[in-house]
Amino acid sequence: MLSDKELIEELKKRLHDAESCRILANKQHDELKIVNENLTESEALKSHFISNITNEIINPFASILGLSKNIITSADTDILKIKNMAELIHSEAFELDFQLKNIFTAARIEAGQALPEFIKTDINLLITSIVSAYKYKAEQKQLKINFSFELDKKLTEDSYFITDPEKLRLIISNLLSNSIKYSNAANRIEVKGSVDDNTLKLIVKDYGIGIDTNNLKVIFDRFKRIDPSINSLNPGHGLGLSITKALLDILDGDIDIKSKRSIGSVFTIKIPQAESSDTDGYAIDGNEFIFDDNEDGIF
Repeated sequence: MLSDKELIEELKKRLHDAESCRILANKQHDELKIVNENLTESEALKSHFISNITNEIINPFASILGLSKNIITSADTDILKIKNMAELIHSEAFELDFQLKNIFTAARIEAGQALPEFIKTDINLLITSIVSAYKYKAEQKQLKINFSFELDKKLTEDSYFITDPEKLRLIISNLLSNSIKYSNAANRIEVKGSVDDNTLKLIVKDYGIGIDTNNLKVIFDRFKRIDPSINSLNPGHGLGLSITKALLDILDGDIDIKSKRSIGSVFTIKIPQAESSDTDGYAIDGNEFIFDDNEDGIF
């Protein structure tokens, strides 16, 4: 039988254990509350993301269908009107193709299937072809794209940079598309490329609306909302920059952003050259591949 002193000590111990359990329960309750809030926010953001993705696909399709119908019903003699509508169809189809590539790439990254495929690449021609592809989109906002490229003096003119041209093309396309989207009309975008010490450096500079410092921390997260005033002026789901960052990680590259509101932004990427190529061929512009032998190959 316990003495009075032992009973008191036992009661103190149990009260202490009960208090510890209460504190632990409150802590777990608070943690569960935070988790639940995060899950709720995540679901809301994903719904917002999916909604915007849907708009990015449906809107171009609707425009293409409407413009195509107008062309079909237009008079054969109205060549100028038909030409203008054909240009708009091309613009919408170009944007749709770009957005679908981002969506499919995001899916492959999430599934862990976006493995690099290295090949000798003509960087100068690759960037030139991308700039050319975005020329019409830039002209719609009266923007001029200035591009310059410098090759390492130690390299010969016919040397190639070993990288994944398909991923590099999407990285550059996202940066250029982003700069066009957020640039002020009747201005310019500067694109500078260089290869030095086996490292590709690309700078994309615009003179647009810029990015707030707080938004720079979340700009690569496709499930985060940034400044709503920017989103209202330039609707978009933010998928492009998150894809850019993910692809750069795959290529062991990095990205740096300097930006000021109402002044513009400067995106700088650096990508090291791969140690070896996965094929004997070489890439012209990221889409066209040439093989050194006569064997058929699929990249």
